[in-house]
Amino acid sequence: MADIQEVWKVVLPELRKAVTGVGVWAALNSCRPLLVEDDILVIGLPHESSELGGHLRLAHTKHLIETMVSEKYGSKLTLRVIDGTAMTDWETVKRRDIEARRLQDQALEKARLEMAARSTWDSVYEQLGRTYAAISNKSLPQNRARFFREAVALVVEARKANLAKDELGERNFARCIERVAQYSDVPSTVVAMHILGETGEG
Repeated sequence: MADIQEVWKVVLPELRKAVTGVGVWAALNSCRPLLVEDDILVIGLPHESSELGGHLRLAHTKHLIETMVSEKYGSKLTLRVIDGTAMTDWETVKRRDIEARRLQDQALEKARLEMAARSTWDSVYEQLGRTYAAISNKSLPQNRARFFREAVALVVEARKANLAKDELGERNFARCIERVAQYSDVPSTVVAMHILGETGEG
C-alpha cells in the first residue's frame, strides 16, 4: 500500500479542482491525513477549525475524497473526519466510539429485556383471563379457590422465569396480581404474599 501522506499530496490538487465553495476549500487546506486503519481514512482538522468538518462530511465531497484517494492508495477507503490532528486525538475518538457502542448495546439489551418482560406478562395476563373464563359456576367459593390455586401457580412460574425486575417488569407483575385478586375475590396483598412466598421473595 502507498503512504497515505504521499497519496494525499498527489490527490489534494485534484480535489481542489473538483470542488466548489469557500468552505470546502478552507476545509481541504486545513485538514491533514492521519492514517489508514481498517480501511478507514482518518482525516483530522485543527480544533480551532473543527466547524469546517461539516464541509468534508457532505455526501458529494466525502464521495469525491473516498473515490480519488482510494484509487491512488490502491484500496477502497471510507472517510472519517475527526477533530484534532494528532494521533492522540484519533485514540480519543476510538475510545469514545467504544463507549458509545457499549451504551448502545446496553440500551438495546434493556429494550430487549423490557420487550421480553412485557410479552411474558401480557401472555400471563391473557392466560389468567382464559383460565377464569373456563370455570363453571364462578359464584361457588370452591371453584374460585381452584382458580386461585391455578392462577398463583401460573404467576409464580412466570415470575421465576422472568429475570427482568425493573420498574416496567414490576408493574406488569402487579397487573397480573391484581387480575388474580379480582377474579378470585382475594385481596391483592394476600395474592402477592402467596406468590412471593412461592418464589422465595416473601
